[in-house]
Amino acid sequence: MPVSHALLRIRPVSEVHFLTYADNYAIGYFKKQGFTKDITLDKVRYLEMGRMLLKQKECVHAKIRAFSRSHVIHQPPKQWKNGVTSIDPQSVDAIRASGWSLDMDELARQPRHGPNYNQLLHLLNALQNHQSSWPFLRPVSKDDVTDYYDIIKEPMDLDTMEAKLEADQYMTPEDFIKDARLVFAHCRKYNDENTSYAKCANKLEKYMWQQINAIPEWSHLQP
Repeated sequence: MPVSHALLRIRPVSEVHFLTYADNYAIGYFKKQGFTKDITLDKVRYLEMGRMLLKQKECVHAKIRAFSRSHVIHQPPKQWKNGVTSIDPQSVDAIRASGWSLDMDELARQPRHGPNYNQLLHLLNALQNHQSSWPFLRPVSKDDVTDYYDIIKEPMDLDTMEAKLEADQYMTPEDFIKDARLVFAHCRKYNDENTSYAKCANKLEKYMWQQINAIPEWSHLQP
């Protein structure tokens, strides 16, 4: 943003001081913008910046200590006096006081999503970022296309597919492809084949299959 534009935006809001550096060729320009060589800002000891950061860090830690006991250091279990051995976690007072249980540990170890999630997410992101995806990123607005939902009874779009993917509703790649095909089929059903919408559907579907064919594990999938 040019300096003149920046000043016009900031001056009505509040009093702001700009401390800038310019070579000899630019001094004249900055003078025209109202800058001066007389610096009126309070001097700051920049070499003591580390001390200031340490003070800020201590303030943050003090705030944390008011709500948490994470700063408390506990002694190791007495059973480990002669060496580390296997013990029941619930025998450690601090662990027991935290409310932790074995069930929680098992739950934390479980994968958050199904085995196909990462590949499907990569494919979906590729579709969303394609230059022909713009008609399909969001659900069709009934206000903009009043009769769309009278003709299309099972609407689908990439945003809805993303929500379904995050909810683990695609158990297999075939489930994902089924919805993607709905997106393209609905577009061709509602729009004439010569429209930009139908052409986008054809291009994006072709691109989708190129991505699918590049995944060896999905070699059995065919258009």
